[in-house]
Amino acid sequence: MTLHGNPEQHIGILRETIVALVRSDGPDLSARQLAVLLTVYLGEGPHTVRGLAADLNVSKPAITRALDRLGELDLARRKVDPADRRSVLVQRTPKGSSFLQDLQRIMTEAAKAAGETKILPAAAEAPALRAV
Repeated sequence: MTLHGNPEQHIGILRETIVALVRSDGPDLSARQLAVLLTVYLGEGPHTVRGLAADLNVSKPAITRALDRLGELDLARRKVDPADRRSVLVQRTPKGSSFLQDLQRIMTEAAKAAGETKILPAAAEAPALRAV
């Protein structure tokens, strides 16, 4: 996938998307929870706790905590793998699919706004973005 525009526009789109999510009545997800959700919905399955931990380079307990929250919100569910009862499969839900569609709509609107107006001040007006 190729991103068009400049890094300031991308950061602006991310900001506008996060602000819209925070202002919405929907669930308030952490970055880790959102990363797990997006990995489950956008990646080829089946997904396991072990596989998600490896994909995201975080611990299995961190994935479990994220999945606990996603499960509470009915955005994803866990199911014991019938082929290997020691393994837990992570499944999509209709509510999670709807959340992803809303997220795509919000991002599309933010991207359109970024193309029409400056979301972030020009580099000369704003402090430089730098790695920490």
